[in-house]
Amino acid sequence: MEWSEELSGGLLLAAPDAILVLDEGVIVLANDRAEELFGYPRAELLGRPVGMVFTDDSRAMHDEREPIGAVATSVRRKDGTEVPVESTSAVVDTPHGRLAVSVVRDLTDRAHAEQEKARLRAETQVHRSQRLESLGQLAGGIAHDFNNMLGVIVNYANFVIEEAESAEPDVKMIMADARQVIRAGERGTDLTHQLLAFARREVVRPQVLDLNTVIGEVEEMLRRSIGEQITLIVRPGAHLPPVTCDPGQIEQLLVNLASNARDAMPSGGNLVIDTEAHDDQVRMRVSDSGRGMAPDVVEHAFEPFFTTKASGEGTGLGLATVYGIVTQAGGEVSIASSPGLGTTVTVLLPAASGSLSAPDLSDSAPVKGRGETLLVVEDEAALRDVAGRILSGAGYRVLAAECGPEALELAAAHQGAIDLLVSDVVMPGMLGKDLAERLCVVRPETRVLYMSGYAQPVLHTHGTLDPGVALLEKPFTANDLLIAVRRRLDG
Repeated sequence: MEWSEELSGGLLLAAPDAILVLDEGVIVLANDRAEELFGYPRAELLGRPVGMVFTDDSRAMHDEREPIGAVATSVRRKDGTEVPVESTSAVVDTPHGRLAVSVVRDLTDRAHAEQEKARLRAETQVHRSQRLESLGQLAGGIAHDFNNMLGVIVNYANFVIEEAESAEPDVKMIMADARQVIRAGERGTDLTHQLLAFARREVVRPQVLDLNTVIGEVEEMLRRSIGEQITLIVRPGAHLPPVTCDPGQIEQLLVNLASNARDAMPSGGNLVIDTEAHDDQVRMRVSDSGRGMAPDVVEHAFEPFFTTKASGEGTGLGLATVYGIVTQAGGEVSIASSPGLGTTVTVLLPAASGSLSAPDLSDSAPVKGRGETLLVVEDEAALRDVAGRILSGAGYRVLAAECGPEALELAAAHQGAIDLLVSDVVMPGMLGKDLAERLCVVRPETRVLYMSGYAQPVLHTHGTLDPGVALLEKPFTANDLLIAVRRRLDG
């Protein structure tokens, strides 16, 4: 009987799934897709028992003469490989008797897709766990370092009070203890800036600059910081294109790398800083001849608070800060190191399209006030009082407010001019930016100076301040505040 003439047709042969027609469990018809799926030529399929292509666990269902619904199973190809499939069987009455029609759908792509989804879910879970572990490590490191600093501040402040209240206060001892308080506060400030740089939340003021010039300006400081036992070699590349960076952050990057190199060379060695043009980037390498790092240490080198130094010898933020600075500048950073062969940190920064920025030659010495009226708005009472004392002592008239609505009420009741608004950026009830906009509508002559330790949510995007915005970073000294106020009034 010519089964192919009776049953095969365009629809059967063009079907996207493999189709087998069975008579008493023997294959009497197979379409093109069956040849592809099972790996047998049609001639080798016809007349053979269906069990030759189905695996043991699925063979039984095709021996039956009853229809079955869609069942996930597997078939075995001619080369022995197993393929996941979905099989559906139906029984058809024909003039030649009852025949079974088996439709077999290849599930390989679906299985791969499910495997990929499972892999991605597993990777996501691992990444989430790693992020949580890093956050825990970060929080623990911050708490440890700040607890130490706060312990110094609180205790030395108590010493100052006790000495000042004594019958015969020792002025020199009071001054020495006060300096300890200031020193601990400065360490806290440095740690905060490192954290912000790592998190790419530091307020930066990028400008087009020559990297060789920045290295030259910090070179002498680096020599002093690494000590006489280490030789600093600077090899500036010729015809270096400018880059767009915050020069202060580049200096911090170099200081961090030099500090790490110094610690890696306790008996002395060479520290080499070289630059050169590299395609459309500028490459800077900082190499030392120190003890180097093992591969497992290199793998974690840029993680926050990861350090191989003894307790109290480092925060573990040096390379993490470098990574944050370079990434925020749109660059790339990598590290190569081997035990006994030293370490090389390579920084790639995109070349700038603009011209070099002119240096700021303005006087940085604080200037006394000339009786101008300043509206100081800060929700932290202690800091508001500090700013008020500094400005009042410098000859300014100060109006102080805790929040935006209170500041607007003060301004409405004030009869004279308000020369400058000095406002925190983020305050409850009203943001500093909203306060400035509302105040300047009724007092367009009032200039604005913002204060903030974390200005990104309001003032800038991707770490860059909007044009025309003046910002004083917290924490600030009296000189910082007076210089910023004078520049804003005179600018």
